[in-house]
Amino acid sequence: MVLVDTPLCNFDWQAPDFTLADPTGRRVALADQWTASAVLVTFICNHCPYVQRIADRLAADTAILRSEGIAVLGVMSNDYVAYPDDAPDAMLQFAQQHGFEFPYLVDADQAVGRAYGAVCTPDFFGFNANGGLQYRGRLDDARAAENPAQRVPELLNAMRQIAATSRGPETQHPSMGCSIKWRE
Repeated sequence: MVLVDTPLCNFDWQAPDFTLADPTGRRVALADQWTASAVLVTFICNHCPYVQRIADRLAADTAILRSEGIAVLGVMSNDYVAYPDDAPDAMLQFAQQHGFEFPYLVDADQAVGRAYGAVCTPDFFGFNANGGLQYRGRLDDARAAENPAQRVPELLNAMRQIAATSRGPETQHPSMGCSIKWRE
């Protein structure tokens, strides 16, 4: 397991379009999400301990965001042949176990992960309704690991700000996690 950080937010970088299937074969298009006030695309996987540690909070925060009209898509770009814990059937179980209400999509050829420049799991991309990147940060502030009662929900607050103003916070902290497992 290699710990990597995400790069800084490149404000207004335009979201590359994609259509991916969930583990049941249902296809979901990013283009259909732009009627929302903001869109979150999160790169996650099942086997990463960083994702496992935040999965329940991610489910709770994204349920709030969705209830407030913000679209959420989860993308799994890891090479699941080399990492079978990330295979589509395991994705379905992981999503059910943690209560994900958002589509959890399979990036089988890794084209979406590459187009976004995803570097780790989790890697969060928050876009305004015009498709401009406004957030590339972490789920929580660093204090949440030591003391959950002091949690500052950075992603939740950032996405709410984007939905209200079309702009993300100027100060953002990089997400940290396991590197994306690229196919050789």
